[in-house]
Amino acid sequence: MISSIDWKYVLAVIVISYLVINILVYFLQDYLLFKPEKLHKDFEFYYDNQSIEEYNIETRDGAVINGLRFKTKNPKGVVFYLKGNSKSIKGWGKFAVDFTRHHYDVVMVDYRGFGKSTGRRTQKAIKRDLQVVYDKLKENVPEKYIILYGRSLGSGFATKLASMNNPRMLILDAPYYSLSKVAKRYMPFMPLSLLIKFPMPTYKWLKYVKCPIHIIHGTDDKLIPYKTSVKLSRIQPKLTTLHSVIGGGHKNLNTFEAYHKMLDNIITTRSKPINLEGSSIHVKHSSKKRNA
Repeated sequence: MISSIDWKYVLAVIVISYLVINILVYFLQDYLLFKPEKLHKDFEFYYDNQSIEEYNIETRDGAVINGLRFKTKNPKGVVFYLKGNSKSIKGWGKFAVDFTRHHYDVVMVDYRGFGKSTGRRTQKAIKRDLQVVYDKLKENVPEKYIILYGRSLGSGFATKLASMNNPRMLILDAPYYSLSKVAKRYMPFMPLSLLIKFPMPTYKWLKYVKCPIHIIHGTDDKLIPYKTSVKLSRIQPKLTTLHSVIGGGHKNLNTFEAYHKMLDNIITTRSKPINLEGSSIHVKHSSKKRNA
């Protein structure tokens, strides 16, 4: 039989262990969330059959944000592509072809600490950096020709940008409801509202987006479940279209022909108001039984 002293000892061990785990989560989350690839400042980007221009933007706190512009002849507009949480634009640049082939320029940047970009990484700092890049885009391209594309981690940042600006459209690829919700799946007993430095509440920012919203998600996504996008699509249903890639996972949507058909339809088609006059939109099925 365990004595009261033993119980106090066990309880103390549990409490201390819990506190240590919380402290570790707080200080190590940057390493758990971000998987950056660093590039030497003299690294030269190269992509087959792509014309690129490299640029650096110095921020007000002294950081340097490195980016690429994939250029086309007589572009229809520009896609500001916000990437996921791993690697650098060195690897992500290969996805620019999905837009340049439709005659859209593509701008990609590395977040702080990724690639050649420098500076201390915080949610506030990254949001500020991306707004600076967006403002520079607006100097040369009217907003009605700017498309915001957010992939995974980038979906939250893209949503925040769209909520504060007026782009042509917002495209979210495998978005999360909030990073706090994603973390809660893996650490259900942690006070994440107090611990997490990058809560990224996409659902809150989405409420203030005024442009058309397109959400693309694979039905077999194990990291960010498909139901997340279903939930997000209900926030602004009149502005939102949900595109489902049947069988798609989190990292392989580009290998599905359906994804490319969706993307083609999204960026090349101008939405037109539908005339519902004479349709069955207001017709309701009666639950009452009537005599034949």
